Amino acid sequence: MYMYKTYSDILKALEENSHLRSIKNFSKKNEKYIYFGEKRLLNLSSNNYLGLADNRRITEEFMKFIGGKYSFGSASARLLTGSLPIYNELEELLANLYNKEATLLYNSGYHANVGISSTLAQKNDVIFSDKLNHASIIDGMQLSQGKFFRYQHNNMESLEKLLERERNNYNNAIILTESVFSMDGDIADLKKIIELKKKYNCILAIDEAHAFGVFGENGLGVAESLELINDIDLIIGTFGKAAGSIGAFVTGNRVLIDFLINKSRSFIFSTALPPINIAYTKWVIENKFPKTLDKRIQMLELGKKLGSQSHIIPIILGSNKKTMETCEILYENGYFTLPIRPPTVPENTSRIRLSLTTEITEKDLEQLCSIIG
Repeated sequence: MYMYKTYSDILKALEENSHLRSIKNFSKKNEKYIYFGEKRLLNLSSNNYLGLADNRRITEEFMKFIGGKYSFGSASARLLTGSLPIYNELEELLANLYNKEATLLYNSGYHANVGISSTLAQKNDVIFSDKLNHASIIDGMQLSQGKFFRYQHNNMESLEKLLERERNNYNNAIILTESVFSMDGDIADLKKIIELKKKYNCILAIDEAHAFGVFGENGLGVAESLELINDIDLIIGTFGKAAGSIGAFVTGNRVLIDFLINKSRSFIFSTALPPINIAYTKWVIENKFPKTLDKRIQMLELGKKLGSQSHIIPIILGSNKKTMETCEILYENGYFTLPIRPPTVPENTSRIRLSLTTEITEKDLEQLCSIIG
């Protein structure tokens, strides 16, 4: 007889294996600190890389600048009545910064990645994806009509073997990778990937979610810092991290952007973001990104000193239990960290992921480093 599992059974099993997740109830956030009741903790689990989110002074400065010009709701998808000049202005700003033909806004990084990877891979097309790409990319590939292959993480030999074996069996081919990997903090070998993209006639899409606003003189990402923007067909970024806002974008050539406008379901069927958020994002990119260059450089230097290629530092502890126990010890000592566990990361690689911001100093981390050893 088939023994079925109830939802309660599954939740119980998650709890027994230290996999169960729950929503944290914070009392407030203030720049680099987060509060549980009256307990203040240094927030090392945030994507607020430039300290712009949860910053009252920044919010007041923007509201004074905007003067009640924009509403808090769009009430429609952009292909209906949910678009205003400010959306086009942000898209044009990004296209000009990246020297691309066109840009399309999405409601989040998840919406963007699901929409792009599910749309570009039509029947008889193929995607070659880094094995550690974000879940949103994987979900999009699974929704697509095309085929996909996952190469070993940041392993260019693995990628080329797949291209050599499979590329000629398909029509369009897309190579898809993050630039800064969200769980390991390492950086994709973009120069080699571009070489392979040209050799095997592929479209190259780079997700700069954790690099946008952090890398490059203008905060455009790793591609800018390596002067490779012109060799990349589609660049994806999110506003919900360094920009301290909400939403995402993809920028590239006009044909690909027009194709996404017409075929990407996560764009077509989503109510547009509120105009005030679009205006805030544009204001941040124009007024805050250029002023943070020195702080961004210092943050990345601290990340390197702690053994990472970026501002994301993974501390791999192995077991779920040990990871959760370490987070509790850090909590008692004034640090907020979260346990990163499977399926977010591979089995037996549970970790604490430290996310640096421009407001966090080396002195802030002295006690943490001594606790972890």
